[in-house]
Amino acid sequence: MKVAIDMKPRLQELLIHDPLFAVICDTPIEDTLYNDSYLQEIVEEKFYSTPEVASWFDISDAQLRYYIKPFQEYIFTTDEETPSTTNVIRLTFTAILKLRMIILLKDEYRVKGLKQLLGIDAEDRINPRKHHTTEPEVAMQEDLSEKVAIISNILNQMLHTGLFKFKQQENEDVAILVNNDFLTHKLNTLPNVQLAQIKVQTDQLIKENETLKDQIQELTDDKVKDVSIKLRERHLENTVVAQLRAEGLSKFSRQKKFGLFKKLFHSAEIEREKEHYIANYLSIHLYNRLETELAEYYESN
Repeated sequence: MKVAIDMKPRLQELLIHDPLFAVICDTPIEDTLYNDSYLQEIVEEKFYSTPEVASWFDISDAQLRYYIKPFQEYIFTTDEETPSTTNVIRLTFTAILKLRMIILLKDEYRVKGLKQLLGIDAEDRINPRKHHTTEPEVAMQEDLSEKVAIISNILNQMLHTGLFKFKQQENEDVAILVNNDFLTHKLNTLPNVQLAQIKVQTDQLIKENETLKDQIQELTDDKVKDVSIKLRERHLENTVVAQLRAEGLSKFSRQKKFGLFKKLFHSAEIEREKEHYIANYLSIHLYNRLETELAEYYESN
């Protein structure tokens, strides 16, 4: 008896950044995506014809081609080389997964709604505008980590020389001072003929100390500024999202008038419909609203 392969981890790995997968996650459709029977026989490295894929989805070849046409830029990546011809379309494993998600969502979102989710314009081209992801935040964290590592390395080098010490000031700042006791002790243990050389070296070390202090201050100022800007932008984004959710909920309430019976016995269905409506409302309005709010904020500051 053939053991069924759990395809969930592999599909999550392939679709982790896909906008349609983000919509499907945490819905009943997600289980359907993972448990399709064709996944047990498909070979990732092979190419499959549209009639074969259509039979897996229980639709006709014409229906499958109908949903390929408006979403070609989404389904086929530019770096994919498929043995397709004018009349015969060959599909990769990733393209099949994208088509499956389109088929699963078509009844709820229709072609127009799916295009909005994917940022596809009227000429079936992917909108080049940026999507909101966590990548800028990750990049900022990596940049801050690098700056902290540089500061730590500088401080360690200064401490190991013994020529510097750190003193807590009344305003809680830390001052970097020359360790005169250490310096005096070292001078007294050396012959007088070397004092002139030591003085020159000490003056050089003091200059280097000033340079290091300036570098530390510059790195610290940059870090504080980056964090402050990021916090302000995140607060503004959260505010815009909250406003749009409230607007979406208000529109949903006005458009959908549910009777008492449905509210009592179909509350879960109503809740899912509401969340889908709000998610779609956010996908349509969030980018432009946030762009406007950020522009107004930076102009006023």
